[in-house]
Amino acid sequence: MNRVYVCSCFGVTEKQVKEHAEAGACTPRQIASASKAGTDCGSCVRRIQALLGRGNCPRRELLDQGMPALSAEVADLSEAA
Repeated sequence: MNRVYVCSCFGVTEKQVKEHAEAGACTPRQIASASKAGTDCGSCVRRIQALLGRGNCPRRELLDQGMPALSAEVADLSEAA
């Protein structure tokens, strides 16, 4: 299996970022909260933004209403990494 690392500081892969996004992490800050990616040197933040895209968040409506968009799945993904 070929792993593409997004964050070399914390060993976070592209696949993990996508899984966190599917679980509701819609911003680089939410990805950082879920996986620490982007919290050390910061060189991966642009790549995380590119992976998240614009307006592709399945839970964007919740954010717009001021409701929490992250599910408990995000914590589970961090522990599984």
